[in-house]
Amino acid sequence: MNLLFSSLGRLRLVSILEGLSLLGLLGVAMPLKYLLHQPEAVRIVGLVHGVLFISYLLLLVQNAIEQRWPLGKVGLGLLLSVVPFGAFYAERQLFQSPATEPLPN
Repeated sequence: MNLLFSSLGRLRLVSILEGLSLLGLLGVAMPLKYLLHQPEAVRIVGLVHGVLFISYLLLLVQNAIEQRWPLGKVGLGLLLSVVPFGAFYAERQLFQSPATEPLPN
């Protein structure tokens, strides 16, 4: 599946990018700000993360409406977006197209 040609694919792509930006913000930019007194990194990475987070939220709502996701799935997607590594879990487990969903055990 080409990630840019479907709204679900765009959500999965932005989920990965948003997760990476959160890790960069928490793991690189924040230590630079507080340990080395270099706040510039937080400004740059924070801006990128903010844009990606808003994009993630909009794509989450778009997919929830289009695919008629239950409120619990949308809430879990929102919760996972603020947990480090949560966006990667959401991309792999929560945001699968019906044709690619894993079979139950």
